[in-house]
This record gives sequence, C-alpha cells and structure tokens, in this order.
Amino acid sequence: MNSNIDNYEKNLVQNQEDLWRIFRIMAEFVEGFEKMSSIKPSVAVFGSARTKPNHNSYKMTVEVSKELTKKGFGIITGGGPGIMEAANKGAKESNGSSTGVNIELPNEQGSNIFVDRDKLLTFRYFFVRKVMFFKYSQGFVILPGGFGTIDELFEILTLVQTGKTKKVPIVVMGVEYWKPLMNWIKDYMAKFKYIEDFDMNLFKLTDDPKQAAEIIYQFHKGKKIIPNF
Repeated sequence: MNSNIDNYEKNLVQNQEDLWRIFRIMAEFVEGFEKMSSIKPSVAVFGSARTKPNHNSYKMTVEVSKELTKKGFGIITGGGPGIMEAANKGAKESNGSSTGVNIELPNEQGSNIFVDRDKLLTFRYFFVRKVMFFKYSQGFVILPGGFGTIDELFEILTLVQTGKTKKVPIVVMGVEYWKPLMNWIKDYMAKFKYIEDFDMNLFKLTDDPKQAAEIIYQFHKGKKIIPNF
C-alpha cells in the first residue's frame, strides 16, 4: 500500500517538473522569436567547433562569410569556436550582421568574440535552438564537421524535401571531406529509391566562396524574404 502511495507522490512531483519545463521551453521560444525576428536576412553557417584557425576549412569559412556579407546577408552560427568563430569573424571584418545562437552544454561552450553582443542568444534546449536556425536562415552553408554538423545538414534537407519548410539554398563546402558521403547518398540512397534522383539537387557542392555566395544570392534575387515557416 505504501509503495502505491510513494509512486503516486513521485508521479505528482514529476508532473510538476514537466509543467515547469513547458514554461521554460515557452520562454525560450518567446525570447528567441523576439530577437531573431529583428535581425536582417541571414545565412546559417554550420561546421565543427574543433576546427583550428590555421585549417583550410576555417580560412574558407571566413572568406565565404565575407562574400555573403557583400551580398547583403548577415551570418548566423552556433556562436562557439571553430567554424562558427570563423563565420562570425568574416561577418565582423566585413561590417556585417553577426548572430550567435549558442547552447548550454555540460562542458560550457562560451561564445566567440566576433558575435554582436546584441545578437547573442543562449538556449538550454537543442530543439528550440534548431527552430531559430531553420526559421530565420535564408540559406545554409555546411562546412566539415562531426555528428552535430551532419545532423544539421540532414535535418534541413529533410525539412525541405518534405515541404515542412520552404525551399532554401543549401551549399556544402569542403569537397574532399564531403565527397565520399555524397557518393554514398547517390550510389545507395538514390539507387535503392530511398530518395528520388532529383533530391540530389537540394544542395550544391563547391569550394569556391564567391560561387557559394552567388548561389544563395541568385536564389533570392527579386524575391521577398520572409521567415521559412
């Protein structure tokens, strides 16, 4: 009998915790929507936080960010080190808008120094953070990275493929790094009809920063830019 009472009380405590968690989630969405809706049309740049400044991918990221700011776009990143830092650095050096959408982690990830202080957000929940990226980014540039980067790449491809978000330009940079994965997608996923052949057109592969920026610019040229969903 006491066991049933104990379980009942534990469930009540859990329900209370879940209720407060809902309010925390709502608060993050409200703050995120409020801040992100005020930034200029921007491109999200994804890639590894472990990339060092002397790496080719870091240098490529700085250049593509500069090219994007020349086209009138701001830059959105996860706000951390590595590729994120490089993208924010390129935007900052070109006097462009530089937004950071950071995440609380057990080993705290501080924001890089190139994020505009009034455009820095820090989230507790990964899924809230993702909504901010996918709702307010007018294009995506994907540099080499690990599980998180691949997750971001396939998530935006899935959202576009399924029509859950409007079509946006997706540029994958670092040809040598990504080519084996792209070949696997073509030779296996497309071959066995897990995706359609035309799904391969959802993204472009290049190592040319000017071409990457031009792809995104031409996609939006003459169009009214609004949030994705």
